Amino acid sequence: MKFEVRQGNFSYGHRHILQDISFCLDGAGILAVLGPNGVGKTTLLKCMMGLLRWDSGGSFLDETPLSALSYGEIWRRIAYVPQSKGISLSYTALEMVLMGRSSRLGLFAQPSREDLRLAEEALEEVGVSFLSQKPCSQMSGGELQMVLIARALCTKPELLILDEPESNLDFKNQLVILDIVKRLSREKGIGAVINTHYPAHALKIADQALILNRDGTSIYGRADETITEENMEKAFSVVVRIADYIYDDVCYHNVIPIRTLSSAD
Repeated sequence: MKFEVRQGNFSYGHRHILQDISFCLDGAGILAVLGPNGVGKTTLLKCMMGLLRWDSGGSFLDETPLSALSYGEIWRRIAYVPQSKGISLSYTALEMVLMGRSSRLGLFAQPSREDLRLAEEALEEVGVSFLSQKPCSQMSGGELQMVLIARALCTKPELLILDEPESNLDFKNQLVILDIVKRLSREKGIGAVINTHYPAHALKIADQALILNRDGTSIYGRADETITEENMEKAFSVVVRIADYIYDDVCYHNVIPIRTLSSAD
């Protein structure tokens, strides 16, 4: 599947949020979206999927404008994992994941045995089968995040869009989420767009990166060529250093914040 945004522009009233955004994700691969708070990362994801309407430009799925497709056609191919805010309803993990099959069911259809099998398979894929009967309202943030990813996988998507999936998680669960996304892309051929606050996470798993700046400009390209000290300083107004660390013959990149930029910089 080829997914593109071409010259996308969006504003809230007279406030321009996204200006001339363009990128292309062709087949399996991971695109990381970075930028400071309030710059429009979540807004970008919603515009991409058609939940918000671009002022100009547009999103394209295999060269077809998303605006020309029905919601059913879109959600059978694209799955969205929103930020995990906690759930007060007492759905079990299995029931929550089974809801992911709704885009493939008729209006009054009931889930079939095959739908149930796919829901159980998705929980196993993410490694949380043991949560099957646990109410989502009693889950930790990491557990719930993985259940939401399983729900998205249950639709058998070609493109997975995740909004800050590793936020508010401890170190272990951050790595678990990143490893799941990377494995799904590499082994299952699923494309992924991940909105993250962590440049080091983007360097760890992403093939491409899109950096949104406060002035409305953006930088797009290969992750290792786009996530640079200069570009990070421009986007976040922070002096950073990118350091490499070798462990078990694998090179890891760490993005270290040094200090905020002063008016003299």
